[in-house]
Amino acid sequence: MNDLDDLYREIILDHYKNPRNQGVLEGPTVHAEEGFNPLCGDEVKVYVQVEDGVVHDIKITGQGCSISRSSASLMSQAVKGQSLDEVKATVSRFKRMIAVEETEDLDVLSHWLRAVIRAQTAADAERIVVEGIAAR
Repeated sequence: MNDLDDLYREIILDHYKNPRNQGVLEGPTVHAEEGFNPLCGDEVKVYVQVEDGVVHDIKITGQGCSISRSSASLMSQAVKGQSLDEVKATVSRFKRMIAVEETEDLDVLSHWLRAVIRAQTAADAERIVVEGIAAR
């Protein structure tokens, strides 16, 4: 394993052990979206607060494997503060990255998302974030 592999593993494990934006949001402008992957048992709930077309805050709860939790954590960091159009662009880049078409800013995940199951697991968190934002 090379140094880059070690770095990716460290970042993934850090987001797994210390997920960013963990918790629950409450309030009239908060929308919650849940997801469950029956293949591996991952459960994710995303709380999104959109104000004036911008993701003002985002929180995530749930349980799952390191890829699922890390993906949700990284995605929540990426979209927080973005306009809805920017979120759509971020999600589009994320989908291309999973398909190994692009590996720019979110390169950390690209190394780990080569396998189809890993890609699907990571995409579940992204899908839930998008559905939560789209419902606004």
